[in-house]
Amino acid sequence: MSYRTILVMAAGLSLLAGCQAQQEPDDRAGMTQEPVEAHFVESDCPAEQCAEVEVRALHFPDSPELSETLRARLLAMGQGITDGETEWPRDSWEAYAEAFFALAREDRRYAPPHAASQASLEAKVLARHHDLLVIELGSYVYHAGQAHGMPLTEFMVIDERLGHEVTLDDMLLDGQAPAFQEALARAHERWLRDQELDEAFAASWPFHPSQNVAPLETAWVVRYNVYEITPYALGQPELSIPLAELEGIAKPRYLGQE
Repeated sequence: MSYRTILVMAAGLSLLAGCQAQQEPDDRAGMTQEPVEAHFVESDCPAEQCAEVEVRALHFPDSPELSETLRARLLAMGQGITDGETEWPRDSWEAYAEAFFALAREDRRYAPPHAASQASLEAKVLARHHDLLVIELGSYVYHAGQAHGMPLTEFMVIDERLGHEVTLDDMLLDGQAPAFQEALARAHERWLRDQELDEAFAASWPFHPSQNVAPLETAWVVRYNVYEITPYALGQPELSIPLAELEGIAKPRYLGQE
């Protein structure tokens, strides 16, 4: 292997208890998760230019399908910006690290002497309420020689009553997708006002629909990635739609009403 690695999988949920204490009621067991941590460091590379891959993910011991879905989505996000020629595996962290290090060797041909390619993949519990488990998937990929890295965020919503992931379409009433996007457009207008951004900005960076939704306890949150509706310097804007605006649009189950 062309890397050094440390892989840790805890047995049970105990290691997550501290960081989730404020998010999960003590009397609600929910779906069991196990933390997965892996750190891969490239070998046989110049000092201060060795690439690294950091993984902090989750595993569902009672649902191999959910575990595979989460891993595949994180690995897809870990592609970042590439030349499209690299075959990116989605079946294991180790295979991803090998592919990333192969690209890092190419990066070094054009990189400053102290630059090192880095990739970070993370899955964490964002919220848990009404038998819904909302997971935030995040990646940050930097290739040595680039001006900056690329952050990405996606939400994964698990309906614990059903035991599987649900999409935005699953959470909306039939035929209400356009109404949801209209509510999101209004949230975008509120965000522009809050940020004191003018019409010229809105014309240069117009609103567009999104399905990256996290149903939280008091509002649905939509996260945009960099360059989608803002320049890189403004990061990843987050729009919020109050639950009251979603009545008649979303299924009551996902508004905490059932």
